[in-house]
Amino acid sequence: MQQRPPSLLGAAAVQAAEALIVVAASVLAGVDTIAGKSYQTGSGIALTLIGLATAAAVAWVALGLAGARRWSRTPAALTQLFVGIVGIYLVQGHQYAWGIPALLLACAGLALVLAPPSLRALTPPRPGSGPGPEPPSQAKAVPTKAGPAKPGQAKAGPTKPRPPAKTSGKAPPAKPKPAGKRPARG
Repeated sequence: MQQRPPSLLGAAAVQAAEALIVVAASVLAGVDTIAGKSYQTGSGIALTLIGLATAAAVAWVALGLAGARRWSRTPAALTQLFVGIVGIYLVQGHQYAWGIPALLLACAGLALVLAPPSLRALTPPRPGSGPGPEPPSQAKAVPTKAGPAKPGQAKAGPTKPRPPAKTSGKAPPAKPKPAGKRPARG
């Protein structure tokens, strides 16, 4: 098992903290719905359920980062971009208690996910770049009837027949017959 870099574990911690914040916001939305402070009860319930599902998804990505799973890199980066956008809207709406921590977490999370040690841990190795034998090539040589190609010579392969050219509906002009020959009449 490969060792996970501290930057990747830090990114997982930021992702987990964001999941907890989404849970807290969802619980507050649920409490407001129960207290009758929601615009409509149905929308308050839906907002609470969507928030809890989102928190679960963000927590799943945090677990993926902690386990150095390759699939977790893109959702983690997109989560940080989304949290940053939400943080900007919160700060513009004078909700500094939520907006500033969201912006700080988004910046830290994005920096940690995109740190070179994190990227190395989340990126598959290139063939031939690491220790060990090089894997066999996927492309296999296919023998042809014409024999091996010479350098600089293009490969000749089967060609597809071209479809007939589309015309404008007019018959092509008749070709003039040569003047010196007349057809025989019998």
